[in-house]
Amino acid sequence: MVKYPTGSLTHYTKDQTDLLHPRKQKHRKDVVFSDRGMNLEQQINESNKYYLLEDIAVVHKKPTPVQIVKVDYPKRSRAVIKEAYFRQASTTDYNGVYQGRYLDFEAKETRNKRSFPLKNFHEHQIIHLERCLKQKGICFTIIRFVTLNRYFVTPASFVIKAWKTPHKSSMTLQELIDNSIEIKSGFRPTLPYLDAIDNFIDRNKKNGR
Repeated sequence: MVKYPTGSLTHYTKDQTDLLHPRKQKHRKDVVFSDRGMNLEQQINESNKYYLLEDIAVVHKKPTPVQIVKVDYPKRSRAVIKEAYFRQASTTDYNGVYQGRYLDFEAKETRNKRSFPLKNFHEHQIIHLERCLKQKGICFTIIRFVTLNRYFVTPASFVIKAWKTPHKSSMTLQELIDNSIEIKSGFRPTLPYLDAIDNFIDRNKKNGR
């Protein structure tokens, strides 16, 4: 389980355990990428594998700093993490390099059909995105409307503006349609979010950035 800075406890998931005990994985060129049954993070991770194998981009999920406080050893050859806590707040989910440009982005999901709650973004994430934008990074969010099966690549600048707007609690679906690039899940890659980034790069070139 994981102990948060407030002292509350939560179970330590298998995915988080794997981050602390990474295994060597064999990547195959003929691996099949499919979004069936995947959540957004899994879709992005599979897409990043494809981009890496094809030498298109290098993008990875950021590890979360964790302090282990209790470990059991049911077998001499295997340790099981029973309790841990996050040492500090994480920034965004992913970063990497694409065509010589720094990428930094967050992935979010909602089951709402008409809006995305801004409370899902934390202040430290907004600050981090602002700082990366000042350094000319390409910063964005990938938002998935689970029930609608729709995906939006939204510039961080729009998210920051919405988050800072007084009394604004959410971004409506129409706002995201108007200010994002919508992408569709598919095959090789599972989620082609770099197509949207190509669009952002072209816009910046036209604007002399």
